[in-house]
Amino acid sequence: MPRKLVRVTPSKLSTWTDCPRRYRMAYLDRPTPPRGGAWAHSTLGAAVHNALRAFFDLPVDRRTPAAAEKLVHSHWKTEGFSGEQQSDTYRERAAGWVGDYVANADTSIDPIGLERWVSAPAGRIIAEGRVDRIDERGGELVIVDYKTGRHGLHADDARYSQALALYVIAARRTLRKPCTKVELHHLPSGTVSSWEHTEDSLRRHHTRAQEAAEEFELATDTFTAGGDPEILFPPRVGRQCSWCDFRRSCPEGQATGPAAEPWAMLAP
Repeated sequence: MPRKLVRVTPSKLSTWTDCPRRYRMAYLDRPTPPRGGAWAHSTLGAAVHNALRAFFDLPVDRRTPAAAEKLVHSHWKTEGFSGEQQSDTYRERAAGWVGDYVANADTSIDPIGLERWVSAPAGRIIAEGRVDRIDERGGELVIVDYKTGRHGLHADDARYSQALALYVIAARRTLRKPCTKVELHHLPSGTVSSWEHTEDSLRRHHTRAQEAAEEFELATDTFTAGGDPEILFPPRVGRQCSWCDFRRSCPEGQATGPAAEPWAMLAP
């Protein structure tokens, strides 16, 4: 019998790498253990992503900074913030980021993908995921990922991002066009960190993804056959436990220290 292909998304890979127990809770346990509440930085990031998606859906003559800022306001939610004042402060800040971003960008382009799902078999895995934006420049695809985190980014962040590499692998096969370039657009700083992948660098990312997929697929199959979940999916404790969504179901994670406030990861 041929081996089944394992579906691999950046989220599954990062969850497995960060903590096998969290992987089990997120993808295997039924019913899924209760998750924690909303995080303010995720709420902010979602509003920015949704605003930019809607912005590039507008006719070119309506793609103005003011329109972009208005879209942030219309997509804004308050979940995770300490209160109305903090929410208002970061809404205005996010609107300013987006307005500045489009003021300095080529808004005449029509991306060939906005929040585009790409999926393609690659060796022993199916690489897939949702890409923020896919541009076509000079006959080649460019993967664009928006970032709203508190820290600036560098070329190495784009170079070593397994998520971006998987998007390249999936996009070039899904859309049947060459693709090697990835970009991280960090809106708070207005910077773009880019990397041009080679076949060798993509192969290295692909190999690591396959190895991780084999690990979590073997653990899953053994678990399904009755294996001990505590052995197969041990907790990996660390600073990340303070903001884990499944913290309330993990005594080891709780023992690492107090839980982070829902707004702790907002940019200062």
